[in-house]
Amino acid sequence: MVKLSRTTRKIFCDRKMFINGDYQEKGTRRIPVINPATEEQINTVPDACLEDVNSAVECAYEAFCNKIWRSYTPTKREECILQLATLMEENKEELAMLIVCENGKLVKDALREVANSIRFTRYMAGWATKVYGDTLDVSLTAPQQEFFAYTKREPVGVVAAIIPWNMPLAMAIWKIVPALVCGCTVVVKPSEETPLSALRLAELIVEAGIPGGVVNVVTGYGDTCGKFLVEHSLINKIAFTGSTTTGKIIGQRAMENMTRVSLELGGKSPVIILDDADLSMVDAFIAKGIFYNQGQICAAGSRLYVARSIFEETVQRVVKIAEKMKLGSGLEQNVDLGPLVSKKQQQKVFQYIEEAIACGATVLSGGKIPQGKGFFVEPTILTNVNHGMSVVQEEVFGPVLVAMPFDDIEEVIAKANDSTYGLSASIYSQNISTIHRMIPQIKAGTIFVNSPVRTDPNLPFGGFKQSGLGREHGSSMFDLYTELKSVVITY
Repeated sequence: MVKLSRTTRKIFCDRKMFINGDYQEKGTRRIPVINPATEEQINTVPDACLEDVNSAVECAYEAFCNKIWRSYTPTKREECILQLATLMEENKEELAMLIVCENGKLVKDALREVANSIRFTRYMAGWATKVYGDTLDVSLTAPQQEFFAYTKREPVGVVAAIIPWNMPLAMAIWKIVPALVCGCTVVVKPSEETPLSALRLAELIVEAGIPGGVVNVVTGYGDTCGKFLVEHSLINKIAFTGSTTTGKIIGQRAMENMTRVSLELGGKSPVIILDDADLSMVDAFIAKGIFYNQGQICAAGSRLYVARSIFEETVQRVVKIAEKMKLGSGLEQNVDLGPLVSKKQQQKVFQYIEEAIACGATVLSGGKIPQGKGFFVEPTILTNVNHGMSVVQEEVFGPVLVAMPFDDIEEVIAKANDSTYGLSASIYSQNISTIHRMIPQIKAGTIFVNSPVRTDPNLPFGGFKQSGLGREHGSSMFDLYTELKSVVITY
């Protein structure tokens, strides 16, 4: 069990924003940080005013223009980022505790998030020495002249990284580290619900040798702090992860200044079980795909399509898993499902369940809010749903699975694509020919076969349709955090 260290107790004191390498603030309003398992206030953070945001952006802009970070050689940048990974490793229990207390997830899942963040940081550090361009053969002609053409990548500038609450540390790392690799500076706005891990990360970034002002953290609400940041004229790039609704607003505002933007948005991922699937493993994978992190995952496998001949058996296997799941605080032993992040999120998820039941859906498991403290929702499995229901079409972002039978491949592909989203999908089958025929027809950015959707630092991640713009991870990050410059030399 993770214990509350002396350093962690200190971080639970009221915090300021992290600007120019130190804590500061100019506004006076505070935002409470609530433990979702107990509903108790564990901290407060500033509600950034315009002056706070201006200060953070101007520090990042000055750090970029003065080449404070870009002046570091690629190997020096790599060393600093690797040192950040080492410091995260040394403070992994503290970081995990902060995530548990602000987000509500289980200790084991918080530790996994920290471990994955460390792995991503170490992987990405290596790219600092591998920023590349190309030499090009061009067809330009002029009398008695030759042409030499090449491309080079330059850092895009000041990046606004807007982070969601479901994976507060990992999502911050996914944006901060690639930006640093490319020589950018960053202003981070974590969710107002989960700001503590980002503030602690900022301290570790400076401790790792990355100069103050290169990474700054402002805290506040999206419609004030986030709006100030998105509309700021000195921001060159916005990297956002969150809902499609908010992503559209950010994209529209970004166009006012032609600010570069990448959006990792919502999902309603299909899980397709063909009649030859190995059922001995499928049930656990289905459950993991929807109930991990209380279903608060953009790539959660929330739409289950099962071949009719095995529908009842498959669904009942998942129901048995759901019924055995123990709900409780992430700090408790032998807990399988923690609370949702907030009362608002709990009520939103429960409204989807109530509306589905009112429209004729059958509850096979869960469907209720447990009595007592904490923002819990029982792991819920619904059947007898139609494709027009909100619970089938919209991103619930909670532990809610809708299960539907299908009769043939063409039908299930059409249903899988009948969504405004296209983030990810899973297919379970032993027939490799069928799988290869299905993959090109499913409109999703990531498809896993015989596995729930996972992420890897080297695997591009992003979606089709309204699931976003751009791809994170691997060499794809160069497209997000650099500008490509073409050079032609005539001689």
